[in-house]
Amino acid sequence: MADIWFQAALWLGLALVATLLSAYLHIATALSEIVVGTIAQLFIGALVGAGVLAGDASWVQFLAGAGAILLTFLAGAELDPAVFRKQWKQAVLIGLISFFLPFFLCTALALWGLSWSLQASWLAGIAMSTTSVAVVYAVMLELGINASGYGKTVLAACFVTDLATVIALGVIFAPFTLKTLAFTGAMVAAAFLLPWLTPRFFKRFGDRPSELEAKFLMLSLFALGGLATWADSEAVLPAYLIGMVLAGTVGKDHALIRRLRTMTFGLLTPFYFIRAGSLVSLPALASAPAAFLLLLTVKMVAKLAGVYPVSRFYGASAREGMYTTLLMSTGLTFGTISALFGLSHLLISPAQYSSLVAAVIGSAVIPTLIANAFFLPRHLLPASAAATPEAGKPVQPRQQDADKRR
Repeated sequence: MADIWFQAALWLGLALVATLLSAYLHIATALSEIVVGTIAQLFIGALVGAGVLAGDASWVQFLAGAGAILLTFLAGAELDPAVFRKQWKQAVLIGLISFFLPFFLCTALALWGLSWSLQASWLAGIAMSTTSVAVVYAVMLELGINASGYGKTVLAACFVTDLATVIALGVIFAPFTLKTLAFTGAMVAAAFLLPWLTPRFFKRFGDRPSELEAKFLMLSLFALGGLATWADSEAVLPAYLIGMVLAGTVGKDHALIRRLRTMTFGLLTPFYFIRAGSLVSLPALASAPAAFLLLLTVKMVAKLAGVYPVSRFYGASAREGMYTTLLMSTGLTFGTISALFGLSHLLISPAQYSSLVAAVIGSAVIPTLIANAFFLPRHLLPASAAATPEAGKPVQPRQQDADKRR
């Protein structure tokens, strides 16, 4: 048991280092955690052995998975139903183009450019077509853009892209079964039941020091996540859907959302983002960088060719259009899940897996850095941030709450 406590201290120490670096470099904490995880795995593995970080330990995987689920739920809860009804055409069109164009182009690259097998190429197309709701939401939250209509529309488009990714993975590699039917039925029932039950349950039993609301929400999320995994889907998919249907109730309870954010960002998401970075093998990439670079380049070019014109068509300025495009170019959760699915089912080799995961994680870091450095729509930042000389510096959620109280 002592080993687990020391390993937990190591992980949280890395998270603290990543937070300090993000504050010093003025980048999102999620990105610095990914980079710290990659570097830590390299140096700790070289000095004392890769097993010290214990990235494959069951307790680390659980905390990382719980972080992804709660982060995705919070992103869904940010979706204002009124904004979605108004902007649904834009969100759906951007989301679908953001999926299909890189999906087909990256599949073609893997099949004819990298000489991968047909199944490995399809998997590469799926992994590289994703957009990371977790990264986009974490970045927007730090900047304060998540509460704007622009931020809600982009998050909705991210969900459409990832939903298309999950459907493609299921259609191509996991045939429709009775388990899939059971999961779909449970999701439909939850989508109708939870918006009716949750506010009544909270009103009757909530507002207690025991945090009943958080326990109820985690029970729902983990139960549906387990059902999704049982049905060969992904646990984060129902989390976003539940966040969306509860956006009109839970999403408007700012005190509850703030408590959930404290738990999620303070403890859980560091395990998720640092573990994601630790999956990258830098020596493997150094020995064969072509696949990684080509896949990442084609993904970003495809997203630019598809998302930017649509954003401009719907009235976005050039800066907003590029910022939207770069955020939609990010990938992490479903990209790494797709790659791991391919490796565990022997659809891709370990070398192909390393290239895919590195390209996915590279797409989480590089587009976001470019977006915040050169295309940040400063007019969408909170007034307290825009009025300072360092307008591009992320605004922490606690600072935002303090500004609102003032």
